[in-house]
Amino acid sequence: MRRMVMLLVLLFGVWLDFTSAAKLGVVKTEGGLVEGKNHWMGLFSSVDVFKGIPFADVPGKWEKPKPHPGWDGVMKATKYRDRCLQITMLQRDTRGSEDCLYLNIFVPQGRKLSSSLPVMVYLFGGAFLLGASNDAAILGDSLYDGKEMADRGKVIIVSVNYRVGPLGFLSTGDSRMPGNYGLWDQHAAIAWVRRNIEAFGGNPDNITIFGQSAGAASVSYQMLSPYNKGLFRRAITQGGVALSPWALQRNPMALTKKVARKVGCWRTNEDDMITCLKMSDPIGLTMAGKIDVLLILGKGVVMDLLEFAPAIDGDFIPDEPSKLFHNAGHFDYLAGVNSMDGHIFAGVDVPTINMRNTTTVGEVRSLLIGLTKDKGNAAVSSAYSLYSSHWGSTPDPGVVKKTVADIETDFLFLVPTQTAIQLHANNTNGASTYSYLFNMKTRIPGFPRWVEAEHAEDLQYLFGKPFATPIVYFPRHRDLSRYMIAYWTNFAKTGNPNTGENKVPVAWPPFTKYHQPYLTINHKMSKSSVSYNLRSEYVKYWTQTYTTFPSIRSKEDEE
Repeated sequence: MRRMVMLLVLLFGVWLDFTSAAKLGVVKTEGGLVEGKNHWMGLFSSVDVFKGIPFADVPGKWEKPKPHPGWDGVMKATKYRDRCLQITMLQRDTRGSEDCLYLNIFVPQGRKLSSSLPVMVYLFGGAFLLGASNDAAILGDSLYDGKEMADRGKVIIVSVNYRVGPLGFLSTGDSRMPGNYGLWDQHAAIAWVRRNIEAFGGNPDNITIFGQSAGAASVSYQMLSPYNKGLFRRAITQGGVALSPWALQRNPMALTKKVARKVGCWRTNEDDMITCLKMSDPIGLTMAGKIDVLLILGKGVVMDLLEFAPAIDGDFIPDEPSKLFHNAGHFDYLAGVNSMDGHIFAGVDVPTINMRNTTTVGEVRSLLIGLTKDKGNAAVSSAYSLYSSHWGSTPDPGVVKKTVADIETDFLFLVPTQTAIQLHANNTNGASTYSYLFNMKTRIPGFPRWVEAEHAEDLQYLFGKPFATPIVYFPRHRDLSRYMIAYWTNFAKTGNPNTGENKVPVAWPPFTKYHQPYLTINHKMSKSSVSYNLRSEYVKYWTQTYTTFPSIRSKEDEE
């Protein structure tokens, strides 16, 4: 009996060894040696996870990131590091640290050690004010945990931290404090990945950057900046581009003066004010960046509260984003939005859309006044005519409510994204362009039946949550997750979402200068998922008709 037990133990050990995947162990980077942790994913497969590797030194206040000095011995890269200093969700306190420029790496392994894998670098969203590379825990696991995507897509996933809020994006609009420090952090991280990823089994010549919301706008800026030529090869934006109205701070000095007042640094002399700001406590500065929710009551729209954003600095962003697409022509580009990306914002601006109360004509017009305030009444009337044209004489209350969500989705996300896709296709230098609309029904409880894909709802599927936490999902969600991972990782490998190791449910045709197909992504995909000219009537209105109305900017805006 004892011999039998010993034999079984021996056989079990041999079986474990036979079925286990390879693992990296200690990896040499430019800063020193790092050791992560290997996670078993299934038969012959695992993922090596490295958390908290520094890609730059602790940044100086409103300075570009500097190289990390390195370390002795072996760094245990097994825990996420602090997020960059930021306000908490409830805005009562701060969290995070100034020592925050770290990244995380997820490397899939099979029987043999991986080599020359495509690399996907993720930039998180959060209105340039909040967020982290390990944000939004779901059942104990980070939303951006890359294990499932890496394992199923056979790509290396990298997630990075960058500075946000006043420390990341405060600017004077000139060389004294040019801003865009968070964008420089992202750039430094991408450059670090290019220099070091080969040691982890990645291909430094095949890097894709991708992001959602403010992270997507950041990806867009990285494409447009002259500093990134040769650093990466492909880009994916989900629900945000540099052309989004919330993604560019057009009056940075006004915001800097506002922050200065809050921290006791207001001075008539701007140089004295800047000196005072540079000596101010980082936590006080961060708290000064909190959203003043009271400003919205009866006065404006949510978009007005999203103040921190990149600025045209004559350097990283040398000109208007729309004039920089010649810099992006060599990147393959895949972009799209969620069908109701604007719903959560519309629900704040017009609360009745999520209630039983009727949403009135006055509320719709008021929303349009808030969005088009620099154009005046004629623009409001023309936009209202367009969006109400399908209502009929006695509009269905649900149709009116959905129209409100459509208005904000179009204005904040869809139209800017379609414009960016078209500009990319017009400027392409042999690179490919792809357009999508993600419209899976919302999983958020309590919303009306007509609500489809909410802002950021695509991320759970892309990062494989239906597989990582199957108990809270259904088979249809796993189907959708499988489709998204296949399209995204195929694109990262080849520049074509249809071509790669992972099968896709339907061929996705490229978007070109004269041919504008898009793919509707949900759990029921077939040939009918390919359509053309996404909301072209509304895109044409906002990009052509609306721009012909004269601006009526106030004197305060011009100062």
